[in-house]
Amino acid sequence: MKERAVLVTGGAGFIGSNLVDLLMESGYVVYVLDDLSSGTLDNLERWTDDPHFRFIRGDVSRPLGESVTPAALSGGPHIGWIFHLAARVDVTSSFEHPLEDARVNYTGTMNVLDHALKNGVEKVIFSSSAAVYGDTDEMPISEETPQNPLSPYGLHKLASEKLMDIYRRQWGLDTLVFRFFNVYGPRQDPSNPYSGVISRFMEKASSSQPLMIYGDGLQTRDFIFVEDVAQALLRGAMSRHSGTINLGTGSETSIIRLADLIIEMSGREIPKVHMQERKGEIRRSMADMSRFAGLFRETEMTPLREGLKRTFEWYKRRQ
Repeated sequence: MKERAVLVTGGAGFIGSNLVDLLMESGYVVYVLDDLSSGTLDNLERWTDDPHFRFIRGDVSRPLGESVTPAALSGGPHIGWIFHLAARVDVTSSFEHPLEDARVNYTGTMNVLDHALKNGVEKVIFSSSAAVYGDTDEMPISEETPQNPLSPYGLHKLASEKLMDIYRRQWGLDTLVFRFFNVYGPRQDPSNPYSGVISRFMEKASSSQPLMIYGDGLQTRDFIFVEDVAQALLRGAMSRHSGTINLGTGSETSIIRLADLIIEMSGREIPKVHMQERKGEIRRSMADMSRFAGLFRETEMTPLREGLKRTFEWYKRRQ
């Protein structure tokens, strides 16, 4: 058992719970902080009776000391790392509720950093987003690509990145930012209207319903499997690296192509229906993974077909 305990904010969510699985399997003591506004305890059911796991219900938009108390930690080991994944992840919703988005996504990051600094946490690893880049003609997108977010969500993620840098430079807190591209995989909730396109397509395909495509479907995304994201987060925590790193695959897939792959995988005749293009949606997205490859050598990402197959099998088991 590792002596270091880790705190995962948003650990009951899609990406967070997959990270919790990896951390628990790797022998860490894991504390999860989540308000269950979008995550679910079902994602953590495997660990609820494990003595090395503790769930803490709390809201990152409030000071962490209100929920991450000595009593909540139950005498467990000191928190060495914080993986900050708690967020409102709905780009469209951020236009409808920008103040709420700022409260969770920006103020929440400040609360995490403040708690880390006051409690001797060694490192904070933050999940940012490719949304910070906005719609750019530069492909692939490198970490130096100008950041021009098109949504309050992207703006608040970028502002949070700046906070991470300030705490690192001014107070010496070790921080690392991963800019996630389009993460997919088991546990992504298709019932959320703002959920990832893969989860929505799979939910529809599994019941032979039409796949709804916004715009012409030629917009592209860089899709990365959730287990690859979890591995990268842990490797980042274990490393001495800081700063900002893209996290994708370095390849782009059009939404039309994605729909065709999922229809093929379903083995059914499923129509594609085009809808009006959504506000704030970018045209192309593909990560330049040069920095990641230089820092984390011998990393293999799950091929899209394999990841889709594993994800589709999970959706079928849910039915």
